Amino acid sequence: MLFVRLVYPCRQHNGDGGKTVSSWPEPVERVAAVLRAAAVDARIEEFPEGTPTADAAARAVGATRAEIVKSLVFICDGRPVLALVPGDKRADAARLAAAAGAGAARVAKPEEVVAATGFEPGAVAPFPVPHVSRVLMDRALLRHEVVWIGAGTDRHMAGIGPTDLARLAKAEIGDLTEA
Repeated sequence: MLFVRLVYPCRQHNGDGGKTVSSWPEPVERVAAVLRAAAVDARIEEFPEGTPTADAAARAVGATRAEIVKSLVFICDGRPVLALVPGDKRADAARLAAAAGAGAARVAKPEEVVAATGFEPGAVAPFPVPHVSRVLMDRALLRHEVVWIGAGTDRHMAGIGPTDLARLAKAEIGDLTEA
């Protein structure tokens, strides 16, 4: 059964004391629509204090930084590539370029992030990303039962199984972080 719902306050994953909300901001709805269409078991939550960093996100959801997914846009030989890496690691541009089959990779500029994903920097969800040429996912994320992704704004996150994440994002698995 699909479990996509927004809960206030969002300090407890079981939603005790939370208020169920029937709609959310348009970028979050885009993410929720993908989850609903795929009938994936996921949980979207809003954190009014925001989740601007992996540390803040981990505190908010009650997880480790390793369970937080950073969705980072890189430009690889002129093409936008989305890298999904654990919150406790740094993406390695050389490894990312190699995994993308590119000669070089650089971090995308804010306007390039929006053009490639439709999401603002700091609020990038791993799907839907209409103008990204490839999605790469670090294999370390597969070690967890649940990982937490950005869900369209800097206040929304979704808990999802990493294999579902890889499938929905159409991600290629590899080693993308610094050794």
